[in-house]
Amino acid sequence: MVQYLLALVPTFFVLAFFFLGPFNWSRHRSWTRTVTCAFVAATVLRYMVWRLTETVLPYPNDGLNFYWVWILFVVEILACVEVVLFLILMSRYVDRSAEADRLAGAFFGRDERELPTVDVFIPTYNEPLDVLERTIIGARALDYPADKLNVYVLDDQRRDWLKAYCEEKNAIHVTRGDNSHAKAGNMNNGLKVSSGEFIAVFDADFVPYRHFLRRTLPFFSDESVGIVQTPQHFFNSDPVQSNLGLENIWPDEQRLFFDEIAPSRDSWDVSFCCGSCSVARREAVDAIGGFPTESITEDLLTTLSMLNKGYKTRYLNERLSMGLAAENLTGYFVQRERWCQGGIQTLYLYNGPLRGPGLTLFQRIMFLPISWLVQYLVRLTILLVPIIYLWLGLLPLHFTSIADYVSHQVPVLAAYFLLMLWITPTRYLPVISSAVGTFAAFRMLPTVISSLVRPFGKPFRVTPKGSGNEANQFDRYSFAWIAGLITVTVLGLLVNIVPETSHTQGQFSPVAAFWSGINIIVLLIASLICFEKPRRLFHAFKLEEAATVDDVPGKVVSLALDKAVVAVPNMARFQSKSVMLKLPGFAPFQAELRHVTQRRRSISRGGDKQAYYLHLYFELSGAARDGMIVKLYTGQYSQDIRDIDKVAVSLNLLLRSFGRTRTL
Repeated sequence: MVQYLLALVPTFFVLAFFFLGPFNWSRHRSWTRTVTCAFVAATVLRYMVWRLTETVLPYPNDGLNFYWVWILFVVEILACVEVVLFLILMSRYVDRSAEADRLAGAFFGRDERELPTVDVFIPTYNEPLDVLERTIIGARALDYPADKLNVYVLDDQRRDWLKAYCEEKNAIHVTRGDNSHAKAGNMNNGLKVSSGEFIAVFDADFVPYRHFLRRTLPFFSDESVGIVQTPQHFFNSDPVQSNLGLENIWPDEQRLFFDEIAPSRDSWDVSFCCGSCSVARREAVDAIGGFPTESITEDLLTTLSMLNKGYKTRYLNERLSMGLAAENLTGYFVQRERWCQGGIQTLYLYNGPLRGPGLTLFQRIMFLPISWLVQYLVRLTILLVPIIYLWLGLLPLHFTSIADYVSHQVPVLAAYFLLMLWITPTRYLPVISSAVGTFAAFRMLPTVISSLVRPFGKPFRVTPKGSGNEANQFDRYSFAWIAGLITVTVLGLLVNIVPETSHTQGQFSPVAAFWSGINIIVLLIASLICFEKPRRLFHAFKLEEAATVDDVPGKVVSLALDKAVVAVPNMARFQSKSVMLKLPGFAPFQAELRHVTQRRRSISRGGDKQAYYLHLYFELSGAARDGMIVKLYTGQYSQDIRDIDKVAVSLNLLLRSFGRTRTL
């Protein structure tokens, strides 16, 4: 017992450090991050020295187990490199909002006639009108002098209906004779027909907020700034949130990157363009010969090309646009496979991190696609280690004792998880984050391997979005892998309960059993993501604004392009299904009352009162629809999840797991 208590001392030291230090410090100050990340790095280094000297080198060459130990150690070295680079990156943080305030005064304080001209590029391939109209209307509504702003819809499918719509909305419709080089080629064609000093790029499914240019353009007062990137926020839940049933209590998967990692990259001058929601200096784009076409991720390669020419990227971490996250698992993997392949392609290109002539050593290291190359291999290895041991009896290391294992590995896990909970308090939960990564591994690891072997030749695929993309699916491929690994792990545990069939040996068996249990939990959560949930075409925003229905005053509590939910105190006056809805800023319009729900509603200073919720459906057109798009999508509302409700997340997953098990 004493040896186990002594083994826990390093873990207690880690806990004491975090609870006495970082958890009482601001996570947005570089010195607190540097101290904390250095502490975690020291913990990792202690563990790796122990792994090499005590659990690898002493292992005799006894055949298969010897090679298995070394294979796992090499994988762990790769994981350690990724973690150390991540710690270096996250040891700094910058918030450029105050800088934007300061620069904006001088930039916009001059005569309006002296403001630079801006071209808005909206590259599109196969997006339907219900997606494109939001972006086009939002771009036309930007708060910028009309004579200084042009909106170009770069249509790679040469659609007549889109040309007519652009003419109606005062946007410039641009086509070309072929689709060579996909999005990059489309935007290069846009460069030929436009002349603005700056180019704002929005994917066809992203809507700029009205003050987007007011916040981003001032950074170009520095002539060395080539690109200003802003975060991507979404008005719909991504398939991970939706399929886990966590839409309202768990943030979208990309929040970790855009809210936490991107500001840290910016502080090291290794921020990069993410394509949409960015502004580029035309002079810088011209200096690199236009948007690069060698990679399917032209945005990353644009950044590297500009860095080679002495330009830099700035990141402004403010919500300045809103768009569609991948709406189903097909789109989810199309998107991520493209990012993965494009990142790996840069290793082979002349302007990439290995050969780019103008990059510093630090920039070269930080632009290596280490995360794509390592994370999925590590996740699969974590799943396989206990299985290999339970079925073949192969130890993953020269095992000394449980106490020794607890003394060295548990502190590393504790330090890393506590670091993530401190740096990203509303963006990270260990088990769920592990489950999401595990779910993706089965499709992404083959992409990593194929991209390394054959980086070029795979065509650019557009992420499917909008109407016509509503079909519910079931990811049979991933589910088969998950179910198979759960089955093999469970059977391995059962087989080793019986002494006659057991393949295990020594003190590692309890560790393997605990490891297997954690893997099963992670895989069960991952399995839930495989089941698609139905989605809505138009996404409602929660709000609290005055409204009247047939002259009865109420409060609109939910609003979409085609639906409103209005709370009213009584139902006495609604005799017809056809009613007149009046919202601030809009002329009264007709709506259909389809059904009514009743529940108690909290009234400020008045306690709870009974309220009737009218579910109204309508179809707007012309200026009224444009006005509703501007109202909903250009900055007044958001779908932010500010804090993770850990209890609610746990209960939701438990209930969803139970429900899915009964269904199966």
